Amino acid sequence: MIRVELAKLFRRPRTYVIAGLLCALPFTVAVFLATTRIPPPPGQGGAFLSAVLSNGSLYPAAAMALVMPIFLPVSVAVLAGDAVAGEAQTGTLRYLLIRPVGRTRLLVAKLVALIVFVLFAIGAVLITSFLTGITLFGGEPSAGVALPADVTSLSGVTITPAGLVLRLLATVAYIVVSMLGVAAIALFLSTVTDSALGAAMGALAVLVTSQVLVTLDAAAAIRPYLPTRYWLAWIDFFRDPVLWRDIERGAGIQLVFLVVLLGAAWANFMTRDITS
Repeated sequence: MIRVELAKLFRRPRTYVIAGLLCALPFTVAVFLATTRIPPPPGQGGAFLSAVLSNGSLYPAAAMALVMPIFLPVSVAVLAGDAVAGEAQTGTLRYLLIRPVGRTRLLVAKLVALIVFVLFAIGAVLITSFLTGITLFGGEPSAGVALPADVTSLSGVTITPAGLVLRLLATVAYIVVSMLGVAAIALFLSTVTDSALGAAMGALAVLVTSQVLVTLDAAAAIRPYLPTRYWLAWIDFFRDPVLWRDIERGAGIQLVFLVVLLGAAWANFMTRDITS
């Protein structure tokens, strides 16, 4: 079943269209930065954008900061919202379950496909942004190997090539966990409604509400528990020493959302009367 879902994922043009659009934003920003050589003012613009002007090896981190707040969550919400509701909407869900495929197995296969999509999308952004950064801003790979040159951390300490790769891998892991929180919201809604658009829009409404409340002083009491509160905490991986406080809290909150919402999605899907 997992093999079938993965084949469907990579057979659909939308997978590559979404990945291409995610890569297009960092590329466009890089072109403007390389052309004008004007960095964002202090405290404004995406993280790391000022640093990449002197070393393009750091552009993958800047690219993730660009796609993380909006484009990547929207992509995950659209695909997760379509996971079950889309099958019901097109009339294929009923036929899927007529075959000897358990509902739990189907739901797990959908979740695995979402994880693979997130990894695929992030990998595409990291690879294209690294090549873009090296090409437009310099910072050739050191010693002829596929490792970036030394870069300076946000704390002013030099990060070795191996250290930078480890921090990028940790960043990928953190972002995957964060996006799985988005997927859990949309997947739960996908088991509630037969409208893929409704499930995706519902998840996005939750995320937009969370983003608004994060900036609202009156919501300070619930701010630490909002799903988007610690989305950008991975930036602390690029400090020396790494600041673990927000990273640990962010990962913990996403795991809670995962357990609760995936459990709710499973319970609802197991008892749902499939009519389409």
